[in-house]
Amino acid sequence: MSQDNLIKLVSLGDDKGVGKGHIIWSHKNTKKLKERLELKKYNPVAKKHTVYKEKKSK
Repeated sequence: MSQDNLIKLVSLGDDKGVGKGHIIWSHKNTKKLKERLELKKYNPVAKKHTVYKEKKSK
C-alpha cells in the first residue's frame, strides 16, 4: 500500500467536546482534491458521528 497519499484526520469531538483528538488515517487522491478534507465519520470514543478535519501528517 502506497504511503504517498496517506493523510491524518483528527476529530473535533461532539458538542460537549467528547472524543476530541481521535485520529483516523486514510488515503486521498491528491490529483483531484487539492483542498483539505472535512468528513463526518464514526468516533468510537464519543460513540457517535463527529466531524474529522485533515491535519498535516508529518
